[in-house]
Amino acid sequence: MLVDIGTLEYDDELFAFFGLERGKLRLPRIVPSADAAAFGALAAGPLAGVRIAACLGDQSAALVGHRAFAPGAAKSTYGTGCFLLCNTGPRPVASTHGLITTVAYDLGHGPVYALEGSVAAAGSAVKFLQDNLGIIASPAEVGELAQTVPDNGGVVFVTAFSGLFAPYWIDDAKGTICMLLTPLPLFHLFQILTHTHTLSLGHLARATLEATCLQTHAVLAAMAQDSGQAAPSRLAVDGGMSNSDFFVQLQADVLGLPVNRPAMRETTALGAAIAAGLAAGLWRGLDDLERLGQEEPGTVFCPGIAPAERERMVGRWESAVGMCRGWHGEEAEEKDGDAGDGE
Repeated sequence: MLVDIGTLEYDDELFAFFGLERGKLRLPRIVPSADAAAFGALAAGPLAGVRIAACLGDQSAALVGHRAFAPGAAKSTYGTGCFLLCNTGPRPVASTHGLITTVAYDLGHGPVYALEGSVAAAGSAVKFLQDNLGIIASPAEVGELAQTVPDNGGVVFVTAFSGLFAPYWIDDAKGTICMLLTPLPLFHLFQILTHTHTLSLGHLARATLEATCLQTHAVLAAMAQDSGQAAPSRLAVDGGMSNSDFFVQLQADVLGLPVNRPAMRETTALGAAIAAGLAAGLWRGLDDLERLGQEEPGTVFCPGIAPAERERMVGRWESAVGMCRGWHGEEAEEKDGDAGDGE
């Protein structure tokens, strides 16, 4: 918040913007992510005296854990939300499509930058099906329920429980479930899904998973536009939802790209270990780490639907996003009107 990420120095304009007096603050030194001499040592416990050789944020650590060292390499972490990073190389790329420009890491050879996009609801959308609708007993059941149907049956679920994040940034968006692109109140849709033979709860489960996949598609498209590069040749994934083969296959279908799920699923911890190992000299360079990745290739999920079907899915999603806008404003206007009528 106080650093110019282009120069990697504290920025006096930012201090002024936030009304802070730089001389009265004790600010940490800005150092590389991997530096055996920068972070000190553990002070207590069974590992007291062991030096801390690296420090990374969780999403940056996952990018390193996937060995996404080449410009254009991208990863997506699926937890409560979904968080994507795309390596843009040694120069920052200013986003004009709703993304964040960030420093990914510095492993001792200068900073590497990334574009970042966050999706508000991923695992939390699945929990909505469990906790609010009661149609599954645990998150693990959503894939099984979704597989009871061959497609979404025309159901599109915009999972905007707290607005939509990247690349849309619609703060007044509401969770909207559309059937054949007609917005319906949730109670009415739930009745339809439970009392008709043409639609089922499986369609809603599938539409919930598709919502995360389609928002991931939108973020990757924005990354390609901002970077001026083609979409990445593949997407690396991690996080709880990536444990589901069905979900990862669905993501590959929506993206039209191979999706790689590594054998080592704890990529955030692995990334921190890699950075520390580089600082300690355990590896000679990034080439050694790329070979390490080849030894543990994981599982690659290739797209299995036709491009025309993918385009239809994306088009329906974008139409549904347009229907979820502005509801807060309309409610406020209605309340204002009711108050005026009472006078």
